[in-house]
This record gives sequence, C-alpha cells and structure tokens, in this order.
Amino acid sequence: MRVVLQRSKQASVTVAGKVVGSIESGLVLLVGITHTDTKDDVEYVADKIAKLRIFEDEDGKMNHSVEESGGAILSVSQFTLYGDTRKGRRPGFSEAARPEHAQPLYDFFNEKLRERGLRVETGVFGAMMDVALVNDGPVTFIVESKS
Repeated sequence: MRVVLQRSKQASVTVAGKVVGSIESGLVLLVGITHTDTKDDVEYVADKIAKLRIFEDEDGKMNHSVEESGGAILSVSQFTLYGDTRKGRRPGFSEAARPEHAQPLYDFFNEKLRERGLRVETGVFGAMMDVALVNDGPVTFIVESKS
C-alpha cells in the first residue's frame, strides 16, 4: 500500500461537476493499493498516518498528529501510484490491484481512520475526479506498508 499524504488548508474532490467530498484543515491522501496488500497492510498505514506528527505546535515544530490537531481527511483512491514508468513511454499498471481487490481494502482503510474519531471524506472509487487543494507548507510525505 502506498499513500501520498499532503497537509492541506482546504481540499475538495469533484465528480461530474458535483463536489462529493471536502475538508478544511487536515490531510489529503492519495491512496494506492497493490495486488499483494492485505488488511494488515491497511491497518499499519492507517495507524501510521493517524499518528504521524506533521502538524506544528506552538513553537512551529512538527509535533502534532492529525488526531491531535483536530484535522479532517480527504481520501482519494489513486491506482496510478503503482504505475511503472521505467520502460517505454506508457506507464504499466500490473502492480496496481484490480478493483475487486482494491475497493474493499480502500473502504476498510477509510473505516479504520473513522474508528479513530477522524472525519473522513472521500472521492468516488474508480471515477474520474477533480481534486483541488491548498497545500499547507507545502508538506508532502509518502507512507508505505511494510511489505
């Protein structure tokens, strides 16, 4: 599992001209799932993201997590995170999980974050989406599962 995480001041996702998810301060998560990912991978990444200390304290140091800062999450499925660009000019997607494997794990991931008391907004799995965000910092990290 691979997640590109961006700290944001506000963000939204639009599908077919309709806003389907939006947040104020918090995290935008671009979520990629590979065919070997399991629920253990998902739980590990959800826990890591919820506890990652990337929000500033009173002294301006990254010392607070999204849980501690009261931020929300905008989670967007992103199979292209497993695109392979090493050969040729067209990315290959053989490492990206098929939708029947990826969608249940994506839903499970979002539920694990909600179980921590976080407000989680989402895009629409498999849809063409317009994602807008005001990046805070900018602060961007890549979080991956152990396997």
